[in-house]
Amino acid sequence: MRSLLPCLLALTALLFGQLPASASTAGDYVALGDSYASGVGAGGYERGSGACRRSRHAYPQLVAKALAPSAFHFPACSGASTVDVLNRQLGALGERTALVTITVGGNDLDFTDVMTTCVLSGDSGCKRRAERAAAFVRDELPARLDRTYAAIRARAPNARLLVLGYPRLFETKSCSGGLSAAKRAALNAGADLLADTTAARAKAAGVRYVDVRDRFAGHGICGSPSWVNPLVSPTTDSFHANRLGHAQGYTPAVLESGLAGT
Repeated sequence: MRSLLPCLLALTALLFGQLPASASTAGDYVALGDSYASGVGAGGYERGSGACRRSRHAYPQLVAKALAPSAFHFPACSGASTVDVLNRQLGALGERTALVTITVGGNDLDFTDVMTTCVLSGDSGCKRRAERAAAFVRDELPARLDRTYAAIRARAPNARLLVLGYPRLFETKSCSGGLSAAKRAALNAGADLLADTTAARAKAAGVRYVDVRDRFAGHGICGSPSWVNPLVSPTTDSFHANRLGHAQGYTPAVLESGLAGT
């Protein structure tokens, strides 16, 4: 069993604002997933990452800095679905992989179209689109997640797999530039269904689900400070975790989950 000391050192350093040069973890770390994993919304996009928009401030980058793994692979890509993960992101996995993180599922249900509809349509149009997405989450997404987790475990049999969820995007209070109360309620309900479904499939696969909803509570759109971007320019950064969300929401969640049992 790998020692927990490196993770303890890294977590302590994160809480006190500095990282010891000696903090390290045996094996490789591979970060998979979609725009929430690649860091869309956090800025500081790496040259050469193109449409994948991998950010220097994304939680996988911060986790890698904290744990100093033997090697860090970051194939997560904006727009990726479970199919994309299976077809394009598993090449770095292997016997040496010690840690895998993944955030995926939102693009399978066409998150971008859901948000576009809710921004441009009325309350009833938003609710109908959210209900269509919810039907997909209930009926089709579970099998896609099952295939994804099984493939990761087969390719990286020695790795700890952490499945990172999505936050609720909105606080219940209104604010300038925010959506209506009805739209916010519909979208937050959809986020809860997605989180609960993903958690259930992770449990069935025997891997750890990391729920970030409580961490982001009070810090959604209209929160103070907000860890989620509202509608901004460029619009592709909208409705994603910002730099604070990755640093104070996602990263501590990953590091703390590395200290706990599956």
